[in-house]
Amino acid sequence: MVPNSGLPEGSEGNAAIAVRNISHEFAGGRATLSHIDLDIAKGEFVTIVGPSGCGKTTLLNLMAGLLSVQTGSLTINDHCPTAGSRETAYMLARDALLPWLTTRQNAEFGAMITGQGAAERRARALNLLRKVGLDTFEDAYPKALSHGMRQRTALARTFCLQAPILLMDEPFGALDAQTKLQLEEALLSLWQTERRTVVFITHDLGEAIALADRVVVMSGRPGRIAAIIEISLPRPRSIRLLQKDPKFHELYAQVWEQLEQGLNG
Repeated sequence: MVPNSGLPEGSEGNAAIAVRNISHEFAGGRATLSHIDLDIAKGEFVTIVGPSGCGKTTLLNLMAGLLSVQTGSLTINDHCPTAGSRETAYMLARDALLPWLTTRQNAEFGAMITGQGAAERRARALNLLRKVGLDTFEDAYPKALSHGMRQRTALARTFCLQAPILLMDEPFGALDAQTKLQLEEALLSLWQTERRTVVFITHDLGEAIALADRVVVMSGRPGRIAAIIEISLPRPRSIRLLQKDPKFHELYAQVWEQLEQGLNG
């Protein structure tokens, strides 16, 4: 559980994302990240937890190419990230659906922008909407959808893109507990089928453990990696059943301990 940027065992030389000695500060010299080293393997699901303001979203924005690297280096599949790259898809806490488009059209929108053919993207969107439980709402507009249904649409839109890397910034953070659990199950099911590389930010430690292969624990500002914890729970996983697994609760205690140490250190 000591800080360790290394790839999971057996995946050496297979990094989708390589972060080397990244530090970042905003105007006025306000440091938000300090000496971040992290390798993420192709097909790996990594979650990042840490206190508010520790630079989690800044790190994600650097991976997306939305911010320029100031110190250190960061590569996506061996080259520098660029905003709008087809290699990454970004899912936010807010659904950002377009109100004049239907559920299906919103699910297709990113794929349309990146040039996927109409028939291909329609078929893929409909399949994904079915998988997230919205197949009977394909013609509904966002105003007719609940918050959870809008996030389901956003999840389908993210997977409709054929980007090999998914960056997700607290996508379920504003949902009620039951809806969050349903969305976590849907995400795990989609990921299990396609095995894309996922970097997922959350404040929910249970969510971080249930979804991840590894949990990255960050310290308070300026954010540093306090620990990287391997999640040895077998896959496929059921979010519901994990609540009864003693190993899950043991891992929760470990992550919480590292988070507390990061805050106090």
